[in-house]
Amino acid sequence: MSKIIGIDLGTTNSLAAVVVDGIPQIIPDGDQHLVPSVVGLSADGELLVGQAAKNQYTLFPEKTVKSVKRKMGSAETILLGDKEYKPQEISAIILRRLKKIAEDFLEESVERAVITVPAYFSDAQRQATKDAGEIAGLEVVRIINEPTAASLAHSLNKEEDQLVMVYDLGGGTFDVSVVEINSGIVEVRASHGNNHLGGDDFDAKIVEFLIRDFEQTHNIDLSGDMKSFARLNRAAEEAKISLSDQPFTQIVEEFIAKRKNKSLHINTEFSRNSFNDMIDPLVRSTLDSIKTALDDSELKPEAIEKVLMVGGSTRIPLVAEVVKEMMEKELHSEINPDECVAIGAAIQAAIIAGENVDSILVDVTPYSLGIEVVEVEFGNIREDRYSVILRKNTVIPVTKSEVYYTMHPLQTKVEIDVFQGEHKTASKNILLGSFVFENIPVSLDDKPAELIVRFDLDINGILHVSATHKDSGKKEQITVKTSQIKLSETEKEEARNKILSMGLSSDSAITTLINKAQKLTAEMQDGDDKDRLEMLIAKIKNAVRKNNPDDLENLKEKLLDKLFELE
Repeated sequence: MSKIIGIDLGTTNSLAAVVVDGIPQIIPDGDQHLVPSVVGLSADGELLVGQAAKNQYTLFPEKTVKSVKRKMGSAETILLGDKEYKPQEISAIILRRLKKIAEDFLEESVERAVITVPAYFSDAQRQATKDAGEIAGLEVVRIINEPTAASLAHSLNKEEDQLVMVYDLGGGTFDVSVVEINSGIVEVRASHGNNHLGGDDFDAKIVEFLIRDFEQTHNIDLSGDMKSFARLNRAAEEAKISLSDQPFTQIVEEFIAKRKNKSLHINTEFSRNSFNDMIDPLVRSTLDSIKTALDDSELKPEAIEKVLMVGGSTRIPLVAEVVKEMMEKELHSEINPDECVAIGAAIQAAIIAGENVDSILVDVTPYSLGIEVVEVEFGNIREDRYSVILRKNTVIPVTKSEVYYTMHPLQTKVEIDVFQGEHKTASKNILLGSFVFENIPVSLDDKPAELIVRFDLDINGILHVSATHKDSGKKEQITVKTSQIKLSETEKEEARNKILSMGLSSDSAITTLINKAQKLTAEMQDGDDKDRLEMLIAKIKNAVRKNNPDDLENLKEKLLDKLFELE
């Protein structure tokens, strides 16, 4: 059976990993490990994914999509060229690229994957991630939390039992988790975070400064020009990275605007101290999540034995300084912060595949889950109350039921609204879904009907809710996948075909395969084998030109078989 790979689908960058002969390793894309989470269309309408799409961002921002992870789970559509796409479809393009990279590396078909998500991702966001994987042609065998994956990576082959805090600050999301590692078992005790906090927000602070400074100097607002704004975003990201290693950096963007045929430029020195002042409130807001996760775990900072720093944004010196100040201990990033989540996902994938890896996974739900109820107390009716069935930080998978009653004996209909959140008022939490339980049998003994509401939270963090009339066994149920954005099987198939019809870019995996074959033909003597190989190469190039995905896939398999035979 083919390998199961681990995928870190990130806001800024994505990457895949796999366990080979018991050793987890990142799957490279040429000389690079990270694949920018960017999708674009070239001037010729060619699909670009990864670095090629990122490279064209400043030239064609209207044809380039970045940071789609922040839109996952929403009903928002994304314009790419002249077509609209769902966030799942854009993410599927990135996942499809990772699938191809893995297939080229392993020289076999890859059909299954474990994909990571932020611990604080909602049910809708998790379902959207799973849909994206399926659109990309992957069976998503497990969705796990990013801090959990990082803990798996750090705990591999380590004997000691310990309490660990995982501080995960990436390009677009942040969460912190308290994790207990005991005899190889990784158990998340509590999580808290912010799904809209990360490196993108730090970049935005620099962009705001550059726009404000330029407007004060030249009385020109750059924010309304897409290309100028894209260039400023690129410059801000580069400045942020540079300031992680040095106290000052020079931000230079020539010909950024014109006035009366005179070109205007940006050329300014930017200091780490200035950057720190800009992002300090955002960074310090993460301390609230640390405190909440500790409180939920009923622990003090001194009880934590190790703090793991995960995510590219933890390289920012201020981030490490603030966390170290609060936790009063050394921080650990022995495994590359960009790579440890993917490595942990690969470890979990190997465990599922039955490979010999000395770690197992216990995960938790980061939110409380329950339903809206009406409470009657001393004759007073209190509506819009929230009854929690599964409390946050409950280990998953889990099943739990509670008994509720109709308001009066003759009531034959109940609407059950399912929420996630922590507020006592139901409407102040997030509505996940609802269903109506009709034709409830009337009780013969003039008592309100008893309804058993059951919550099944599966290993992927997706919720299944059922209500059963206790006396008759009549049952109604719902799988909570946020109806407004959940994709049907038909929609997934249409999305899959739409993506396939877009063709492959010149820098894609198929090009790597063609180059490999051409290199081999150059080394071969004239003969039937060389002729057959050259004919296959010509057919694949023709299929690429015609955007014929079915022929291309078939020819690719034939070429792989031929290369294997010849090599």
